[in-house]
Amino acid sequence: MPLERALQLAGDVDLDLVEVAPMARPPVCKLMDFGKFKYESDIKAREARRNQQQTVIKEMKLRPKIDPHDYETKKGHVVRFLKQGDKVKVTIMFRGREQSRPELGFRLLRKLSEEVAELGFVEAAPKQDGRNMIMVIAPHRATKTAATAGRGVATKERDIAPDQGQTPGPETVAQ
Repeated sequence: MPLERALQLAGDVDLDLVEVAPMARPPVCKLMDFGKFKYESDIKAREARRNQQQTVIKEMKLRPKIDPHDYETKKGHVVRFLKQGDKVKVTIMFRGREQSRPELGFRLLRKLSEEVAELGFVEAAPKQDGRNMIMVIAPHRATKTAATAGRGVATKERDIAPDQGQTPGPETVAQ
C-alpha cells in the first residue's frame, strides 16, 4: 500500500504508523498505539533485568609478607565467599622494595588457589597491575547453585508445627 494511504488510514483510526521491519522488501509497517507499545517494551526490559542473576565480586587484599595466621584468616573469608557463590578478587599490594619481588605475590596467589581448588577455580590468572597483583577466583557451578538454593530454604524447628494437642517431644524437635 502506498505510504500516503497508510498514513491517512492511521490518522482515520487515531493510531500511529510504525515501521516494524525496515530491512524487508518492501518495508513492513504496522498500525498501533506507539505509546502503549513503548510502555509494554519497557516493562518487558525491566522484567528481563530483574530476572538476571547478579554476579557479586568480593575483594580480599593481602600483602606479600603476610603472617601465617593472618593468611589463614583471609583464606577463611575467601572460602566463605566461594561457598556463598560469589566471585573473589584477590589483590596483593606491594609497597616500596616489595615491588622488585613479584614472585612472592605469584607464590602466595598460587598457594591460595591450590588451597581453595575444591571450591573454586582461577578465572583470571595473576597479573601485575602497577603496585598491585590481581587474581579472580570464581566458584564452581555446583557450589553456586547450592549456595543460591540454600539461602531461602532453611527452616527452623519452631516453624514445624507438632500435631494438635501434643507437646513437642525430643523426636519431634530433632527433625
